[in-house]
Amino acid sequence: MTPSAPPWLNRLNPQQRAAVTWGMPRGDGRVQAAPLLVIAGAGTGKTATLAHRVAWLVEQGVDPARILLITFSRRAAQEMARRAGQALAQSLDTGGVCPPAQGALQLPWAGTFHAVAARLLRLHASALGLDSGFSVLDRSDAADLLDLIRHEQGWSATRSRFPRKDTCLAIASFALNTGRPLREVLAHGWPWCLDWHDALRKLFSAYAERKQTHRVLDFDDLLLAWEAALSDPQIAAQMAARFDHILVDEYQDTNTLQAGILRALSPQGEGLMAVGDDAQSIYAFRGACIDHILSFGEQFDPPAQRITLQRNYRSVQPVLDCANALMAGSTQAYPKSLQAARGPGARPVLATVADERAQADRVIGGVLAQRETGVPLKEQAVLFRNAQHSEWLEVELTRRKIPFVKHGGLRFMDAAHVKDVLAVLRWMQQPRDALAGFRVLQCLPGMGPALAERALAVCAAHERLSAGLSQCASPPAAVAHWEALIALTRDIGPREARWRGQFDAVCDWYQPLLERRYRDGAAVRAADLQVLAAMAGHFGSREQFLTELALDPPSASGDLAGAPYRDEDYLILSTVHSAKGQEWDAVWVLNVTDGNFPNEYATGAAHSIEEERRLLYVAMTRARNTLELIEPRAFAVTHQPRLGDRHVTGARSRFLNAAVLATLEGVPSQGALNDVDPCSTPPAVPGGAAAAVADSGAAQSATEHRQSAVPRVDVAARLRSRW
Repeated sequence: MTPSAPPWLNRLNPQQRAAVTWGMPRGDGRVQAAPLLVIAGAGTGKTATLAHRVAWLVEQGVDPARILLITFSRRAAQEMARRAGQALAQSLDTGGVCPPAQGALQLPWAGTFHAVAARLLRLHASALGLDSGFSVLDRSDAADLLDLIRHEQGWSATRSRFPRKDTCLAIASFALNTGRPLREVLAHGWPWCLDWHDALRKLFSAYAERKQTHRVLDFDDLLLAWEAALSDPQIAAQMAARFDHILVDEYQDTNTLQAGILRALSPQGEGLMAVGDDAQSIYAFRGACIDHILSFGEQFDPPAQRITLQRNYRSVQPVLDCANALMAGSTQAYPKSLQAARGPGARPVLATVADERAQADRVIGGVLAQRETGVPLKEQAVLFRNAQHSEWLEVELTRRKIPFVKHGGLRFMDAAHVKDVLAVLRWMQQPRDALAGFRVLQCLPGMGPALAERALAVCAAHERLSAGLSQCASPPAAVAHWEALIALTRDIGPREARWRGQFDAVCDWYQPLLERRYRDGAAVRAADLQVLAAMAGHFGSREQFLTELALDPPSASGDLAGAPYRDEDYLILSTVHSAKGQEWDAVWVLNVTDGNFPNEYATGAAHSIEEERRLLYVAMTRARNTLELIEPRAFAVTHQPRLGDRHVTGARSRFLNAAVLATLEGVPSQGALNDVDPCSTPPAVPGGAAAAVADSGAAQSATEHRQSAVPRVDVAARLRSRW
């Protein structure tokens, strides 16, 4: 480290510092940096490393607006910007880029893949044949539109089982994100749908056409359109020229589309830094592929360099010894051994119990014992492979009046009243969004699907939404609401309408309908809308607000609020997938038996078993101080009397081999659970299943939008041709 190095670099360990200062400053505000892969083991300070990398680049003179920071949530991007600002505040005077009073560093191009895609597509819309005011469908709305087309094509009345809307959407999304043929996707993931191959292809083709008619894009379209845009050399050059450095978080979770987009933005890897952990690649069901991080280095000539972060700041060493032993058996991993910065601690425990009821008793006893030692319930978590694995525990927690929160369930953005209000804004933003209009109209008393469909047809013939609604006859019960809706569309409908106050105006119109539709629950639902209104005030336009909420929705109203004022304590229940990125003082992992870890449906392929190993690794590494793995001896058979005694015997997880067992306390000597050969295939156990920021400078915006009226890339045709 040179004498002029910023003082905050002293807080980093040698490997972190090497990653943060990667590259050669040129003295002209640029840093020349070859491609770099940072393998960041669990708890090794990945976020801190990325944040300090941003701060170091800015301190070397790199313009923050020329840094593309891609994360997998808006909150992650905000946290990195905040940390980068803190680091710079220690080195810069008040006249610097980010004085202490300003807090977070302003990073205009920080956000998720989808958020960045939406923004770039709007900037290049005319060259791509897109309407710059396109709406973005979230997963729920996309499934509803697909379901509407499914019904129109007669697939809701077939004599044999046709896949439901969510299954259809999952199939289409997986095929598009992995680039695999539909027949291959069905054969491997949904074999029971193979007979519907031709019907599904027809359904997906009609879905693509309908989205273009409504001028909407779903999540997959954003990536497909971005990839299509980058196929044009001129547009690709314009997009790539915006950025000097591309930093990608959670690279192990990229799918084929995302990996291809990054290669197109930086073919030689100049300025590209990928950060991730191959041992935490657990999203293959979403199309993520571990091969992208394992083969990252070979994409470039010369190959990319690799730095491995192994110093863990989260867990005690015995927990890490157990996790290290687990991953030592993996056939798909970079070599690493996590070492604790905190030092020694208690060894993890393997607890063998009679059944799931005994498992619930043991967990609750342990939770209460930890609480008596001063560990709050919020600092304790119970993790499980599948959501239904916690059912016995939830019943017992409720009976004993122990508060808990389960991560899973209905998301805040899926609540009907939230979707109603957002549908109004989406319809104002894009009058051709018939799905949003259909929902809004049916909020009115007396307005059924047939009347709503006729009204939409009339509105489609008019340029202004207010003009179209004025030509429609409202149901007698909805006259007052109808007139208010026309006035609302006249005031806030145009895209050029001022954003400030729009959300409140929509809520004022919706309030009487809210009270009429939900009665007893109206007050609680109105409070949700007040929280959402506060969030709306942080966005500069209606377009930004709707796009960001669609791309990175909060899962609960609490995600939108600040720190609570009341001291409430509750236990955390979570699937392992939802727990990724979290940490707690004490962690219990339920049902660590074969059929659950690994899941019974994953035992047919080696790569699936390896992902299940990584899933257990993620569960283990959430624990700071204490970790307990629980293996029930018996699982009750379903569809029997409530107090029936039919059961099957659990088999020890193949992942708990001799090396892993040697790191655990409480291992039974013999016979408590069937000891099985880790290489064998035991029988399955039944039931074990960025923030968008407005571009600065009017001149720059004008230049970006001054493109040829003739599209250079027909994105619409590309999206249709996929099917």
